[in-house]
Amino acid sequence: MGLIEVKGIKLFAYHGCLAEEGSIGGHYRVDVGVHGDLGRAQHSDKLADTIDYGRITAIVAREMAVRSKLIEHVAGRILAGLREEWPHGFTWRITLVKEHPPIAGSVDEVAYTLEG
Repeated sequence: MGLIEVKGIKLFAYHGCLAEEGSIGGHYRVDVGVHGDLGRAQHSDKLADTIDYGRITAIVAREMAVRSKLIEHVAGRILAGLREEWPHGFTWRITLVKEHPPIAGSVDEVAYTLEG
């Protein structure tokens, strides 16, 4: 069993419950981890036998481009997209970070982590 982690995918997106967030936007980071049997890739040295980091990043970017009120909703779409691309044998972990959310007080970030 192996673990691949794609950390710090940086994006600008328009998520949030406030109308202003839909027009002003904000900075986000996404980390994706995938756990599963990657032994075939260890022996073959072929991209086709593993998880393509570029595809992970593309799926994250595609789902982050669709506005949602909640980061939980976006993370769920990301997980669904990853499962669609690689439907069998992997466990996923997505952490979606919203930097400097517009809430009372000084908050660096809020994060939601989804596993499945």
